[in-house]
Amino acid sequence: MASNASITTLLPRKYQEEIFTQAQQGNIIAALDTGSGKTFISTLLVKWIAAKDNDGRKIFFFVPKVPLVEQQGDFISQHSSLRVLKLHGSSNIDVSDRDRWKQKFEQHDVFVLTAQIFLNFMTHSLLRMEEVSLLVFDECHHARKKHPYAVIMHEYLQCPAEKRPKVFGMTASPVWNPKDPATSLKVLEATMDAKVIGVREHVEELLEKSPKPIEMMKLYAPPPQQYDYPSPLLWDALSVFTLFKDVDLDKGFWQDIERRYFVTLNDLGPYAASVYLFTEATYYITRLFTIYRTEGHTRRDERVVPRDSSSQEIPSELFDIADVLVDYQAYFTHMDDPSLLPLSVPLDWCTPKVRTLVEVLRTHHSPTFQGIIFVEQRQIAACLARVLPHIPDLTGLFKCGSFVGGVATSERISSDGGQEQVAKAFRENKINLLIATSVAEEGLDFPACDVVIRFNSLDHVVGYVQSRGRARNKLSKFIVMIQENNYAYQERYKKFIDTEPKLREAYQAQLRLSKDVLDPDEDDDDDEEESAADLASRERYTVPSTLAFVTYDSAISLINHLCSLIPHDLYTAQPTPVYTGEFQSTLHLPASLPLPPQDLIYRGPVKSSKKEAKRAVSFLAVKRLHQLDVFDDYLLPVGSGRGKDFQDAEGKPVPDMSHIPPTMEIRVRDPWIISYDLWMHPIVADGKIIAGLITGARLQPVQINHHGSIIETHRGRLLELHSNKEMECLRLMEEYTKLGVHIRISASPFVGRPSLFLVPLTSSGDIDFRAINELVSNPSGNPDWSVINSEHYDRLLVRNVNQYGRIWLLRSTRIDLTPMSIMSVTPEGVPQTYRDYYLNRWKPKPGKDRYNWVPVVPETGPLLELSRLIRPKTTQYPFAGTEKLNTDLALEKVLIPQGCCTWLTMSIEMSRAFRILPALVHRITVIYRVRAAKFELSLPPIDDDLMVQALTIPSALAGYNNQRLETLGDAVLELCTTVHLLNKFPHRHEGQLSIIRQQSICNRFLLYRALHVGLDSFINSENSTVKSWKHNIEVNHSESNSSHFASRNYPRRSLQDCMEATLGAAFMTGGMPMAVQAGNALGLTFGGPSPWPLRYNRVENSSISPLFTKLQEQLGYDFNNGRLLREALTHPSFASEAEIIPSYQRLEFLGDAVLNLVVIHYLYKRFPEAESAQLAFPRTKAVCAQALAFLAVKKLELHQIILLNNVDLSKVINSYVPHLQEALPQTIVNTGWKFDPPKALSDVFESVIGAVLVDSGYDYEKTACVTELAMEEILSILSPSVPLDPISALVQWIAASVCRAQVKFVVVMKGEREGTQAELHDVVIAGPIISTSSAVAKNLVAERALAILQDTCHERCLTRVCLCETSGKVDVGSLPEDEEEEL
Repeated sequence: MASNASITTLLPRKYQEEIFTQAQQGNIIAALDTGSGKTFISTLLVKWIAAKDNDGRKIFFFVPKVPLVEQQGDFISQHSSLRVLKLHGSSNIDVSDRDRWKQKFEQHDVFVLTAQIFLNFMTHSLLRMEEVSLLVFDECHHARKKHPYAVIMHEYLQCPAEKRPKVFGMTASPVWNPKDPATSLKVLEATMDAKVIGVREHVEELLEKSPKPIEMMKLYAPPPQQYDYPSPLLWDALSVFTLFKDVDLDKGFWQDIERRYFVTLNDLGPYAASVYLFTEATYYITRLFTIYRTEGHTRRDERVVPRDSSSQEIPSELFDIADVLVDYQAYFTHMDDPSLLPLSVPLDWCTPKVRTLVEVLRTHHSPTFQGIIFVEQRQIAACLARVLPHIPDLTGLFKCGSFVGGVATSERISSDGGQEQVAKAFRENKINLLIATSVAEEGLDFPACDVVIRFNSLDHVVGYVQSRGRARNKLSKFIVMIQENNYAYQERYKKFIDTEPKLREAYQAQLRLSKDVLDPDEDDDDDEEESAADLASRERYTVPSTLAFVTYDSAISLINHLCSLIPHDLYTAQPTPVYTGEFQSTLHLPASLPLPPQDLIYRGPVKSSKKEAKRAVSFLAVKRLHQLDVFDDYLLPVGSGRGKDFQDAEGKPVPDMSHIPPTMEIRVRDPWIISYDLWMHPIVADGKIIAGLITGARLQPVQINHHGSIIETHRGRLLELHSNKEMECLRLMEEYTKLGVHIRISASPFVGRPSLFLVPLTSSGDIDFRAINELVSNPSGNPDWSVINSEHYDRLLVRNVNQYGRIWLLRSTRIDLTPMSIMSVTPEGVPQTYRDYYLNRWKPKPGKDRYNWVPVVPETGPLLELSRLIRPKTTQYPFAGTEKLNTDLALEKVLIPQGCCTWLTMSIEMSRAFRILPALVHRITVIYRVRAAKFELSLPPIDDDLMVQALTIPSALAGYNNQRLETLGDAVLELCTTVHLLNKFPHRHEGQLSIIRQQSICNRFLLYRALHVGLDSFINSENSTVKSWKHNIEVNHSESNSSHFASRNYPRRSLQDCMEATLGAAFMTGGMPMAVQAGNALGLTFGGPSPWPLRYNRVENSSISPLFTKLQEQLGYDFNNGRLLREALTHPSFASEAEIIPSYQRLEFLGDAVLNLVVIHYLYKRFPEAESAQLAFPRTKAVCAQALAFLAVKKLELHQIILLNNVDLSKVINSYVPHLQEALPQTIVNTGWKFDPPKALSDVFESVIGAVLVDSGYDYEKTACVTELAMEEILSILSPSVPLDPISALVQWIAASVCRAQVKFVVVMKGEREGTQAELHDVVIAGPIISTSSAVAKNLVAERALAILQDTCHERCLTRVCLCETSGKVDVGSLPEDEEEEL
């Protein structure tokens, strides 16, 4: 939206107000000359409509050409506060992204666009006519026949009259056919549902503001047969060579050059024609040299295995042509400035037509001159723009530029820069003479010109009116150049002059004109006429659920769009529809579409024209393809983009999940509550009951290995307390638990109330309230040591008043020592007693709160020999096996005076129970969650330990996490989804299936499903570090404390990983059948819980060709379905009209997913200690194109039996096979990036594996065995330590250095080829390197960049290139713990 400060206010003139007033009252077509302000009138109408209550309806402003989108959009933005969106074909319009367009429509008020985009919106039901308040058509005279303007208005008329938008058209030439202007007006008015009007009341003002130019006809002599020009001509010198004519560079390029050359010669003369020819020939000869040399350079690089080892010498004729061009270079190229010509151009080298033009320009030049010369062809415009300033009579008078619209070959000879820059320079008078094609006739905002010259013929009255409108100053001249002897053209021009006033009078006064206003030389149009019968028989097909529609006008484009999305390789042309027949058309769809043979061929009805016959058969095909679900309900090819309201494979909408915060606060399942009903669970250590665990949930028995002991809980029993003592009992158990936690788990003060109790038990299994009361009543300990004897050794807990946070175990009483005993002798020879040592050791450090406190150290009494009891630091426990450490004691023993110690009444069994409690509680918690998850989510019986791993996120630091299973589960998810899609959508090709699969396995979908099924409530995110007690009763929460939930925070990303890890856990527990069940329970698109062999058990039996016998032996598998095997080996090029053979693309899509899972499962089992990244990286080495191509050639010899019909591909395969046959598996795994085999080799290997899965009745285990056998050579050498590829090595090396920048791989042009270079801190480190493969080039440049950066002597080494601040990195793991020094 434009700010108020940037809005320009213009006042309308009287005649503009007149037109605007009529536009308010009804639909009109404003017929006004160029420069009269039609766009301003339309802006007034846009603002008026926008100010009304339109219920959110939008305004659409149509323009016929892309440059006008920017111009008209900017004008509306500058003169209103409306939100304007500008759209055209180069804007990357993706109509499948419905969510994005919904936002666009909500965020903007006015849409300035080309008409076809609007039609696409309507066809695919992104927009309906009822949702539009105003349609503005710039240059609306185009609204005829099949022009998009006319098609839009046809749809407009389909809308109920009361819901139609207002229509406003603008044109300077409303009459297209001057033979019958009255009928032209009627047709235009009928098409636009509007009346053509002109200015009636303020005609004088209009004439004042838009005066008519003075028209002149300038005659010139025909071109001569001979010129006074140096011989031989460049054309003659180049015509003796055949290279240009024979080389396959651009299709028909030399014929185009020849045609343009002779047109230029006839119009401009030999020098200008030679300028054009020199530029084109130089361009192509340079291109050829670049191609030959870069290919040779690539082949000579010994580090890269080439695709084609055959030599290709540079033809000697290429050097001869280059020599000729060098000889002529001095005539056409300025050495200092290539945009200039090197010499003055005599008029003798020009045609009489150019001489006449020079005379006209010289005559009309003035210091403020602005002029336009209209020509027919682009190279004429470019050549004139270069030649005219170098003609002596015009030198210094004109600054020329060529304006030709879209990109063209002839622009190579233009030095004007981009077309937008040329137009801008002309508006700013930096260029005063514009040589333009018809693109500048209408619409574009150019200043009024002093002179407008028609250099080439006028073929239509519209062009006459439009180009003349550029000359709208009072003294402007409109000059038409006509050859002297071309009397027919002279007569036509006079007819234009005579006809135009009568046409203007007709549409201004709305009068009927008689047939006397004719132009006998003018043809209406070359298009085929549409018969009334054909128009009457046309149909319209509307999808009821979405209101998307197809008509005869849009059917062909829908078919073309469908075919454009069919995947194809470098050696296969893009599949296209083929139409045969004339007045009854037959449509042949590409065999690459996976459709039954009968649905690939359509025969249409008989029509009156060939075009109508094509439209009719296309219409029939679209209807049928929608029924087959090839087109979705929005009439888009299924899977053609990011989606219609983002749906999964089942068509269910997946909502936007961006509102979910990166870190979520979730109520997770938690068994620890204190409620009315309490359950007591015995804790057993090595078969002996040591304590009771009390909570409000009845817990399932669990078992852990803790420091070599087997710890388990038994089933709980309901706790019965005396009603009159219940509250006191609860208080005692709570206080006892808090003291126990403080004594044995966390030295930090206990905050809050525990959500579980750990209590001592009597021999009968009841709660020992006597023991509880003893500790609660004397929490600081008993100082009376008279009752302690040797029976208490190794069983009594001791607390030192000077180190209150530490707990000790009594080992013995040293009655032979007292605090005053000599402990040691200082270096100075002074004896030091134990008391002296402790007074100094325990005195507070400066700055502490207890700085004035004096340690308590008696002078008498024995010393106690103590061992420190170690508190647990983590809740971790092993899943299996035992640990060597089998003690809770510190290894050192210390001597502490008895007089500063107290003893605690907590038993050694309870001390051990509290020591075990964090790990035990953690195990109970996670088991409680996974079993609840399996029950509530209807998951299959997945192994508990695997499920615990699957639901434990890395930040929990539990000693295990879900990352390994997530890597495995990702591959399971991909394969299960692929199998379902392949069977659910038998008529969709690989490209469509890939997009649908991506939407069904992406993070957005997984996050949505996880939240939808409630997996978020079962995630284990609690950190295993024990610093403070975490299991407390929550306060100030909306839910009751008696609920089995607790608040936890964890990353949103964790849910997606847990979804995939759960699949991995199910797969490891029960194979593919259990994984399918788990995926179905989680709501994934797996097609139901049934095992694949039961669901897809229809295996067809057909004979196997002898051609494939050896393949079966090499695979170790015998196929049942010969047709399926043939399909697996059929390249898309191997097709014929006689027999439609499916290609391997769909099976390749399946096989890719199978290989992915087989390899990752193999690595998962073989390397149980490997982390996720250590599994994923070697997996990429095994499933990359190089490894699969190697196996296809060396193991299965598929290159000998692949069915293809493409000479180029066959040559490339045959040339690459020797390299693969000679390679070793280690070479492929370690340096496979150096190979660039044809993709067809890896594709066919994947398709064969996919065929095995289908043929076996989807028996994954059997398929995995076959696959592992086929890949044995590669799998056997995989390990987590496989060498990095150069790109990964470079990135990791830089990341490990002090440099914090990221290396960039940039594609640049090197000659006519694209090369890759590596940049760091915007410095080019290596490259550009050119290769037939962008991946190979990227790896090559990475390898060189790493060598350069590591070379300290190189000028671009890292220390010289890096701009980051160097600061020492701290190894956190090497820092000592902040603990007190132990004695």
